[in-house]
Amino acid sequence: MKLALAQLQIEPADVAGNVARAETAIETAAARGVDLVALPELFNVGYFSFDLYARNAEGLHGKTLSRLSDAALENDVAVLAGSIVEDLGQTRAQTDAYTPAEDGLANTAVLFDAEGERQLVYRKHHLFGYESAETGLLTPGDRVPVADLGGFTIGVTTCYDLRFPELYRGLVDEGADMLLVPSAWPYPRVEHWQTLPRARAIENLSYVATINGSADFEDATLVGRSTVFDPWGTPVATTDDRPDIVYADVDPDEVARVRDEFPALDDRR
Repeated sequence: MKLALAQLQIEPADVAGNVARAETAIETAAARGVDLVALPELFNVGYFSFDLYARNAEGLHGKTLSRLSDAALENDVAVLAGSIVEDLGQTRAQTDAYTPAEDGLANTAVLFDAEGERQLVYRKHHLFGYESAETGLLTPGDRVPVADLGGFTIGVTTCYDLRFPELYRGLVDEGADMLLVPSAWPYPRVEHWQTLPRARAIENLSYVATINGSADFEDATLVGRSTVFDPWGTPVATTDDRPDIVYADVDPDEVARVRDEFPALDDRR
């Protein structure tokens, strides 16, 4: 599989422009022959634009996700729309298969296949409270789904989830061998951003791909550095903090080879 991580320029208060930049990145990556394009956390509103959450929230059939579903179909490429502010009440009213357990707002990532069909909906489990309004504004998710795509079983988590390794172990128990992590990780915690996903890859003998944005907010600047880690924890593709698209070839057979050579998962007690 050819994977692209779209480290987008996210402009606070420019929702229309941010979505347009996401569509352009999908088109650009698809022209390079990729199979899957992954976008950052809250790429449309910007994570730290808390005052924009409610007015830009939408259900799973809303305009942002509909546009990205169309982009996936038009460009014949799978897309991780990771993530938007979901209005759980709107989704419930649509009687969707991914009906939430509660109302409110959620930080929601959606995986579309190359035909624009939803394959996975993940609502962020661990809400960040440190210098953040997220815990007061959002409802945590209660499901940890996986989806089969391109020979992989894919799991999705979001940003702060990286600090909770039990979540990743649960995904591996469900068969996951590639973990996608849309994020809005800010300075100064660069070492955390590089160490935690590498540890998750090593622990779970899985690919881990982190997709950050490039943005300056009033009180935060994102570190960028979107990276693909292989099942040994080796970074195989990365970038700096500027807007970019990171490309990597990933192989499900490599996961099988590593797990066979070093079967640590079999030794769990």
